[in-house]
Amino acid sequence: MPDFIAEWLNQNEIFTAMTLMEYWDGMVTTVHLVFLSLVIGLLVAVPLAILRTVRNPFVSGPVWLYTYLFRGTPLLIQLYIIYYGIAQIPGIQETFWWEIFREPFYPALLAFTLNTAAYTTEIIRGAIVSTPNGEIEAAKAYGMNWFMRMRRIVLPSAARRAVQAYSNEVIFMLHASAIASVVTIVDLTGAARNIYSRFYAPFDAFIFVALCYMALTFILVFAFRKLENHLLKHQRPVSG
Repeated sequence: MPDFIAEWLNQNEIFTAMTLMEYWDGMVTTVHLVFLSLVIGLLVAVPLAILRTVRNPFVSGPVWLYTYLFRGTPLLIQLYIIYYGIAQIPGIQETFWWEIFREPFYPALLAFTLNTAAYTTEIIRGAIVSTPNGEIEAAKAYGMNWFMRMRRIVLPSAARRAVQAYSNEVIFMLHASAIASVVTIVDLTGAARNIYSRFYAPFDAFIFVALCYMALTFILVFAFRKLENHLLKHQRPVSG
């Protein structure tokens, strides 16, 4: 950071170079946590969504139960259960898993991943079952088997329909990640809480962090707008 900026920042009591670095570190933690949970959740949700469309209740039933439980309970409760519950598993503190889950980041990552995977599963399932029958019949006429139809026709078509709903899920996860601070993770909200407790200035600390969340949200909206335009460009009329 240039010296003149640091000098200007140090002239006020709250937004100094040090506190801005705290916000920056919190933003990095927030982006890291949300990005990993979304990527892993999406990788889990795609096969679960396919299983969810299977007519056999012994296959689709467990997936439905999983999505029902995680969509029907608050994310904060899920985070508490995972964060405090893992330590209660008999013998886990004598295993290598305890070296991972003793840090609050990984229980939060697990809770966020399971939650977003449940919502994403239903989003993708809805997009799959709404695939036009004509597309499936045409694929069958070309001699495609189930796996090839799913890979070449159903999933690409479902992705175009699901992108808008999935963008809302991504933004929701970004906002919901603010609860990570309740398990001692110093994310954006955790940094604002620390600065508030240090300077007793709640409005300054939390309004600034709200602006940070808004900036991240606008970036996500812009990125998904570009992605949606790319996926749906075949629907635009040909000019000229």
